[in-house]
Amino acid sequence: MFHFLNDYSESAHPDIIKAMQDAHLQQHKGYGFDEYSDRVRDQIKSQLDNKDIAIHFGITGTQANLVCIDAMLSPIDGIVACDTGHIAVNEAGAIEATGHKVILAESQQGKLTIEALEKVRVRHSFTPHVVRAKAVYISNTTELGTVYTYEELKALSDYCRSNDMYLFMDGARLGAAMAYTHSNPDERTLTFADFAELTDIFWFGGTKMGAMFGEILVIPNKDIATDFNIYLKRHGGLMAKGYLLGLQFEVLLKDDKYLELCLHANAMAKKLSEGLEQCGIELFVPTQSNQVFALLPPELIAILKTEFDFYEWEQLDNGFTICRLVTSWATPENQVERFISMLETNTLEANTSNN
Repeated sequence: MFHFLNDYSESAHPDIIKAMQDAHLQQHKGYGFDEYSDRVRDQIKSQLDNKDIAIHFGITGTQANLVCIDAMLSPIDGIVACDTGHIAVNEAGAIEATGHKVILAESQQGKLTIEALEKVRVRHSFTPHVVRAKAVYISNTTELGTVYTYEELKALSDYCRSNDMYLFMDGARLGAAMAYTHSNPDERTLTFADFAELTDIFWFGGTKMGAMFGEILVIPNKDIATDFNIYLKRHGGLMAKGYLLGLQFEVLLKDDKYLELCLHANAMAKKLSEGLEQCGIELFVPTQSNQVFALLPPELIAILKTEFDFYEWEQLDNGFTICRLVTSWATPENQVERFISMLETNTLEANTSNN
């Protein structure tokens, strides 16, 4: 049995495992004051023209989101997210538990649009009866694997700044988004400098990109950066053995290893998508990163699940189910080919019997 359930099933890239083994009996300063973390901060800052920007480390994605949101909002503030956004549907009320309302907006292929944002902003202008819509949450890639282009991010950034709102970007799969723009000449290549220019706070996920765990939190907005470490500590995100975070990202950033890994994951997803479409399977959204969303009938799902596992995302009224298949830095190409072969055999048999 091989599965396409997620992109964090494998423990970590072998280079990270080796680095951990090499360092495990050395002594390190705690709470992110170690030499690995310092070098990673310097490397990120070098890509931001060495700007004086606060950089911290988180342990998990949900924790990164709730710490960032709590640090940027006052008790009377809420944060806008599209109706498919991770903080709205997949974090067990973690944001609301910090005392901040998640305000829903309509999405288009997983993305938040200016039009949807404007509707929410107007709706939340009737103070004192509503919380202020003070911040905007997006993820890149989105929950549906689609990628915000530079132009889309710039439009959201301009809107937020003209309306006194913060823009916050969840980067659980930011490496996959960057890889998409690197491999598509029609798109402007996204960089850390772009994110620092356009957002008030963003994070760069390692958990879904070959790390054992960990995320980098980058805070261009100096007001939010003030006392951020206290929020991190308060929410259990200040790791005593913080060197384990810095060490992993040093490996991933060296020679853009993270980009190499994400390009592989995206390529495997593209191959899966092409195989599905060649078999007459409709995609729910275009595949732009390492997540594939396909419309599958129940009988085909049952057959495929004898050899492969994947997530049944949503059942539709027509009997089909939106299924999610996720590839990773470690997905073997032969498993993708085996899935496509099984798909071809069974769709051919189904077509033959129908005729």
